[in-house]
Amino acid sequence: MISASNQQEYYQALLEKKSEYEGVFYVGVKTTGVFCRPTCPARKPKIENCEFFGTAEEALLASYRPCKRCRPLSHPNQVSDLVRLLVDAVEANPEKRWTNQDFQELSVDASTARRQFKKRFGMTFVEYARARRMGIALKQIREGHAVIDAQLTIGYESSSGFRDAFSRIMGAAPTRSGHHRVLRASWLDTRLGPMIAIADEEALYLLEFVDRRGLEREVERLRRRTRSAIIPGCTAPLRSIERELGEYFDGKLTVFQTPLRMLGSPFQTEVWSRLLQIPTGQTSSYGEIAATMGKPTAYRAVAQANGANQLAIVIPCHRVINANGELGGYGGGLSRKQWLLNHERAMGAGADN
Repeated sequence: MISASNQQEYYQALLEKKSEYEGVFYVGVKTTGVFCRPTCPARKPKIENCEFFGTAEEALLASYRPCKRCRPLSHPNQVSDLVRLLVDAVEANPEKRWTNQDFQELSVDASTARRQFKKRFGMTFVEYARARRMGIALKQIREGHAVIDAQLTIGYESSSGFRDAFSRIMGAAPTRSGHHRVLRASWLDTRLGPMIAIADEEALYLLEFVDRRGLEREVERLRRRTRSAIIPGCTAPLRSIERELGEYFDGKLTVFQTPLRMLGSPFQTEVWSRLLQIPTGQTSSYGEIAATMGKPTAYRAVAQANGANQLAIVIPCHRVINANGELGGYGGGLSRKQWLLNHERAMGAGADN
């Protein structure tokens, strides 16, 4: 049963179409008989015509049918068939330079492709394909191939055009990129909304909700700190975390095994290591963590390190609350934090039975 205070909170989230509430609740509209996700673009009903549910199944059992506009039974921001088709086409020939003729052969409207990719990845399809090509060029240069060879491989006849395009995407001219590495970025759909994951071939560097405030700055800091190019793609750690997140949200996994790369000061990395020791279904306070580190007065510094964590869910900063029992802060939003804690308590209770 959802409390009256939560109903008021959920209704306000519905009015504001807050993406951080995706997966936290569903709303049944009594006047239409449909149920929606929080971000549904349809006209908002009055609160007296709303009925709130914790799961889509509860809404279905209450005789509501899924909304055709927001499709509450699918993942939020689910990949469209068009996006999947074009991503597969790029992977089949990542060195290809796309023309209008290529779109016509796939029976794809170029403007539609641009719009859908912009919504999905924050870049147009042409920018996506170009980033993929540049990743190949960067790898060749890093392996010792001549810049001119990399340039010709990905179809640039003009060296100046190649340098300009390379710099726009990678942040450095090709002749100065010898110490650069490549990090791959992948979009992951989850029960609580889409996340972005960034990894190399060995470990996961970043995992954040896409709508987290300041995410762009986080990604840019990561790029500068690692002196890496970040392009769309997939690696073993990205495949691993996608699988493990699915198992976690299904209530089947409590300990993540995906290798992690924690980039922080010695104090920050110690705090993050302490977070990993908080058992699933339990919480700790900033003061308690500071005390276990032998620095009982450093609770504010612990809170700052907690907020600087770039590996959401996996390094469970959501398990840290205020000493008075209040939730405290969370970059992904307090509604998600509460959902994660409730989810993990349920998993812990199931393990005890």
